[in-house]
Amino acid sequence: MVVKVTPLCLLYWLLISTWWLMVSTSGMVLIPLTHSLSKTQFTTPHHLLKTTSTRSATRFRHHLHHRHKQVSVPLSPGSDYTLSFTLGSPSSSTISLYLDTGSDLVWLPCSPFECILCESETPPLSPPLNLSSSATAVPCKSSACSAAHSSLHSSDLCAIARCPLDSIEMSECNSFPCPPFYYAYGDGSLIGRLYKDSLTLPNSLSVQNFTFGCSHTTLGEPVGVAGFGFGRLSLPAQLSSVSPQLGNRFSYCLVSHSFDSNRVRRPSPLILGRYEDKEKPLGNELVEFVYTGMLSNPKHPYFYSVGLEGISVGKRNIPAPENLKRVDRRGSGGMVVDSGTTFTMLPASLYDSVVTEFDHRVSRFYKRANRVEESTGLSPCYFYNKVVAAKVPAITLHFAGNGSSVVLPRKNYFYEFIDGGDGVREKRNVGCLMLMNGGDEEELSGGPGATLGNYQQQGFEVVYDLEKRKVGFARRKCSSLWDSLKN
Repeated sequence: MVVKVTPLCLLYWLLISTWWLMVSTSGMVLIPLTHSLSKTQFTTPHHLLKTTSTRSATRFRHHLHHRHKQVSVPLSPGSDYTLSFTLGSPSSSTISLYLDTGSDLVWLPCSPFECILCESETPPLSPPLNLSSSATAVPCKSSACSAAHSSLHSSDLCAIARCPLDSIEMSECNSFPCPPFYYAYGDGSLIGRLYKDSLTLPNSLSVQNFTFGCSHTTLGEPVGVAGFGFGRLSLPAQLSSVSPQLGNRFSYCLVSHSFDSNRVRRPSPLILGRYEDKEKPLGNELVEFVYTGMLSNPKHPYFYSVGLEGISVGKRNIPAPENLKRVDRRGSGGMVVDSGTTFTMLPASLYDSVVTEFDHRVSRFYKRANRVEESTGLSPCYFYNKVVAAKVPAITLHFAGNGSSVVLPRKNYFYEFIDGGDGVREKRNVGCLMLMNGGDEEELSGGPGATLGNYQQQGFEVVYDLEKRKVGFARRKCSSLWDSLKN
């Protein structure tokens, strides 16, 4: 067989080869993450903590609202971190979305857009998208359409799209678009349609035929989401289809902020793919990753679940309940490593044991601040004159695997702020434990047993190795990592 190579074909392959060369030589794409923290949203630290703790609890307990529905419900998308990219060609729009490792769909508000039961004072991250002339509807026969409809067979979807029976049998329904899909979160939902368009990342890397959801109506969801969880429609999965080395591994390093908006002016690096880390000093120590294997979850396949063996408070190791070490056939158990939940959520039995041991050690030196606990949703809290580090015990997370233990910095689990000083109450220093009670095991049936929140992930590079199915943690100076990778 003789193949005739036309100049157009030659140009096409030259462009493809050039693109692959660019990917293979760099090996990674660097994207800045912006923290959505704003002091104007909160009147006091108590207000900030109460709002954040309530949202963390709502996100974690999402499955309780949908326990009897035959749907797989991702985590609520009220994330703290956003990323931006552009959609469309030749005219393009810049879109800012929440980063969410707890869901598997990339969707965004499209014009005209209505958000039901949304707070009017919450500003949008970016204007609703006007679809570009290059955007095309995803056909009902495509696997992407089936993925958006919980794996409903394409023939059923084309029938819903009113494709004639003879065309369904002959697989000739490409002109019939994928029907609208329903997507539910813990405290909100949306109806959207699937489209394809070109996506351009910050380093000008373009991905053609990128699939995304376009929603004109949502309930309680004013901001779109970039789903990074397992799933065919997630951003890493779609990158993997054109460049496995970019889509099979990603990591982020969240700059330590302690709710200080001045500290989050520096971007947190989101890294797609692998990079060569020639210099790994953190103080006088080398950066070493601690890895733990991912657990498969049949009910919530998009979660990055890991096994938790126990938690140490000081030198006392408190074993985790059995449901945190594995995930059963109903999707119950394991700990989800999540970018969107702020505070770590633990099952009641483990939480109570950790708090009892923590309080036993700390209450000998500091008085409990019961009123602060009521106003913040966090417990235990303590009044103090000056925190002495030795009096606040270290907390270590023991993940499944040999030597897979992560020691948390004190600021990642003990938040210090000022109470009073408003002319009503005396100005006093207070500190609170930043772990939360997620409920008893019966309440948590059918969903994750615990969630590792992003507040506890500050100052760590967290790597998701999708090819080797493992999650890694390494202490980092995240702002320095951004500078070194950007230069």
